[in-house]
Amino acid sequence: MRPRPLARLALTACLAALAPAAASGQTELDSSTFGGLDARALGPAVMSGRIAAIDAVAATPLTVYVGAASGGVWKSIDGGVSFKPVFDDHAQSIGAVRVDPSDPKTVWVGTGESCTRNSVSVGDGVYKTTDGGESWQRLGLEQSERIADIEVNPKDGKTVWVCATGHLWDDHEERGVYKTTDGGKSWKRVLHVDAKTGCSDLSLDPQDPRILYAGMWQFRRQPWSFASGGKGSGLYKSSDGGETWKKLETGLPKGEKGRIAVAVAPSRPSVVYATVEAEKTALYRSDDTGHTWEEVNSSFNVQVRPFYFSHLVVDPTDHDYVYKPGFTLTISTDGGKSFNSPFAGGNFGFSVHADHHALWINPKNPHEMLLGTDGGVYVSHDRAHHWRFVETLPVSQFYEVSYDLDFPYNVYGGLQDNGTWTGPSSSSGGVASRDWKDLYFGDGFHALRDAAEPDYVYVEFQGGNIGRVHLTTGEARDIKPQPRKGEPDFRFNWNTPIHLSPTEKGTVYLGSQFLFRSRDRGDSWERVSPDLTTNDPAKQKQRESGGLTRDNSTAENHTTIYSIAESPKDPQTIWAGTDDGRLQVTRDGGKSWTDAAPNVPGVPKGTWVSHVEASAHDAATAYATFDGHARGDMKSYLFKTTDGGKSWQGLATDAVTGYAHVVEEDPVNRDLLFLGTETGLFISVDGGARWVRFTGNFPDQVAVRDLVVHPRDSDLIVATHGRGIYILDDITPLRQLTREVLEAEVAVLAARPTAASIPSVGQRFGGDDEFVAFNPPEEATIVYYLKKRHLFGDLKVEVYDADGKLVTTLPGGKRKGINRVSWPMRAKPPKMPPANSLVLNNYAMLGPRVPLGAYTFKVVKGDQTYPGTVELVADPRSRHADADRKEQEKLVWRLYEMLGRLTYLADAVTDAKEQADKKKATKLAAEWEELRKGLVATSAGGWLSGEEQLREKLGLLYGAVNSYEGKPTQSQVELAEVLEGRLEGAFARAEELKKRGVVDWLTREEWEKKSAG
Repeated sequence: MRPRPLARLALTACLAALAPAAASGQTELDSSTFGGLDARALGPAVMSGRIAAIDAVAATPLTVYVGAASGGVWKSIDGGVSFKPVFDDHAQSIGAVRVDPSDPKTVWVGTGESCTRNSVSVGDGVYKTTDGGESWQRLGLEQSERIADIEVNPKDGKTVWVCATGHLWDDHEERGVYKTTDGGKSWKRVLHVDAKTGCSDLSLDPQDPRILYAGMWQFRRQPWSFASGGKGSGLYKSSDGGETWKKLETGLPKGEKGRIAVAVAPSRPSVVYATVEAEKTALYRSDDTGHTWEEVNSSFNVQVRPFYFSHLVVDPTDHDYVYKPGFTLTISTDGGKSFNSPFAGGNFGFSVHADHHALWINPKNPHEMLLGTDGGVYVSHDRAHHWRFVETLPVSQFYEVSYDLDFPYNVYGGLQDNGTWTGPSSSSGGVASRDWKDLYFGDGFHALRDAAEPDYVYVEFQGGNIGRVHLTTGEARDIKPQPRKGEPDFRFNWNTPIHLSPTEKGTVYLGSQFLFRSRDRGDSWERVSPDLTTNDPAKQKQRESGGLTRDNSTAENHTTIYSIAESPKDPQTIWAGTDDGRLQVTRDGGKSWTDAAPNVPGVPKGTWVSHVEASAHDAATAYATFDGHARGDMKSYLFKTTDGGKSWQGLATDAVTGYAHVVEEDPVNRDLLFLGTETGLFISVDGGARWVRFTGNFPDQVAVRDLVVHPRDSDLIVATHGRGIYILDDITPLRQLTREVLEAEVAVLAARPTAASIPSVGQRFGGDDEFVAFNPPEEATIVYYLKKRHLFGDLKVEVYDADGKLVTTLPGGKRKGINRVSWPMRAKPPKMPPANSLVLNNYAMLGPRVPLGAYTFKVVKGDQTYPGTVELVADPRSRHADADRKEQEKLVWRLYEMLGRLTYLADAVTDAKEQADKKKATKLAAEWEELRKGLVATSAGGWLSGEEQLREKLGLLYGAVNSYEGKPTQSQVELAEVLEGRLEGAFARAEELKKRGVVDWLTREEWEKKSAG
């Protein structure tokens, strides 16, 4: 994705007189209401995100499909150099991707990843495309939530088997192995154990598709524990296409089993491998199609985290060559007896990101591989010894996001298994990977820049490990509070909240079971609360979590504070939400606390408080979201209090889907609310009475984990868990959507002043294998609202300067809802005569920028006009005086006009020479040609010849002056005088030649009319 070199801008307008309101009823709100607003994908792709599935078509060029854990399906048709999303209208959590071996245009996708960690999302069934991803059809299993694998009969594409892992948080019957023989029109469950046990893996004998192997897995996750394994787990085989199944036991471990991965060797299907989680987790091999098994390996990478790393791949050409993706990638060349890692160097001894979940090997060339990790996709061409990272997949999984007040501002955030990062909201040439900076490690969560000491950033990784990073040097200090003598151990959530006081700069809050406050940037901490949780010991057994395999990564730390909010209107009012259902508030700075959760109607007791938002308008007003999905409750819970928590009003309507993560109140308009759920971004302009899903350049069902509004720039910054950061530039128009505006036929909407960005130069030649985010467009934007789509007649926007002179006329948007009309703030590009040379300055191709100041505009709809104003202001970083700007404007417009005159003259001289040639006036034609050679470069070598005539010199001078907003140099002013003299001399010479007759000569006005026609 390569952007135009655009820079950030802004706009202001006044609210116009409104057309008469509708006679009765309210205008219906839907996604088209905000249709003119598009979010801007900031990425990044430098750290990418967890990849759950990969499949490819081994053709030339290689076609690749990648299923991201929470970032949708991506397709490449150039072997993985570039990718595009092809699944944005559907669930973004992907568990399986399978290309039909008999039809490469047909691809099956199973939604809902089966790497069942605590932050895993949910799917909504099976999808199929028959046109290579251009369109998709959902074909059932909507309640399966998680699909681990799909197998397609290579001899009959209509016969497909689905390995449905099923619900993670509760019992549910829609799990097991399903089969279709009619291309997905109907399904039959062919292997089922019980409501607790789902399918973990599926493998098909490619030479005899009647033979399948399936791993069945009993598992359960709760907010405070995870259990992998049980009586339901086992390994099964079918010899009749899945109609009947036999449980395989000979040689496999006795007793309870956990997750099982299974893989048939394509080159010798009698050889089958399986990793079996048990009291002793190990790799097993069968040489007789599964009848008997032998343990062959129990090394670290075979045993580690079997619930998370349950994948085996056998080389397509060598049955003894086995790959085990896990914490790293290990390889066996002796049938599983021994494993070695191909990696050398890098972090932790390997050169690619840890935690591997997907591996595709080209069946036509086993040296070519695609590896999916927690940090994106890698490509190898030498059988896993060296890897190239794919930098075009912006599937980063953010948990939290924040901002600073630099210009342009930077965003900060933490990501799943990828630490904490910061990057600019815009950058010269677009925001590229090199613009992002890694701040901290681990699973990243909060990252907050200290407004009082801007060189400090507070960051955190799992389990309350908070650090203070020095931006300039990169030095990090551990500032995690530790228990004093006689104090209990502190319980920190996996995603421990950090909160900076909005009223006291330098004050930091941190939550365990206690609320901590520091007024010296973490050098010391004071407890400002008692234990605010239920302190239920039954939910404090993290160290026992895991089931058959202990797993202690702090992911199940429970009875902790999860969300903190100090009121911007009153520092004595502080809210704290816990993961075990407490919603605590103090109105006296922590001296006393009250649990407001019992006052919230309709929320089951103990439901996780996912976010508390203290209102920017009133100390007694707050919002809270609750998340019950970790107990099987997928409802959307959103509430508001206006009396300090004594009573609560439910705001979630039927239009909202997905369990709620975050609510954000606009700091300017209290009725403008934003809601992030597991399935999207929702906007309300009437205080939560009505909600609309936002879809403008934004995946419909991506998980939105955090939201913030930039206080200066009025941008909504969106942290998605799977598609990186999005920015909705300038939400000022949304603030104007009152009931009166919504009922108006046409209304001009206010927006922020437009900063005329400083021209920047530079170049990048990174190729096509890097994601580069677009900058905000270098344009002023005129915004208006239409109650209905404009169907008939003209609709345009006229812009006028302070003297009432028409500057430009722009075509108007005609869509229902918000329309944005872009004004580049520049005149048309200068006229430039053709020549055998280039003018090597990008700004020579741009018109002069209009002067700063206020402009009026009219939205003209038929015979009605709706006025507004747009204000152009200087870039805040600019240091140029107004007088210097006027000097620049004076010279650049003078040069602009000189280029126009030169183009007219060069065209006329060329025409005169051709007329002389036709009339056999050889000597006169030669003199006209001699004059032309002085105007433009004519050498055959073009610009490489070094030839510079009047066109090239004037064009370069114009570009140089146009690319700098300050006062021109003395040399530039003097050169303009010299070049103007040459131009005048050329016109004089043309007058002399005209007197000799022979040619017809157009006036400038006639030439302009001819050129326009």
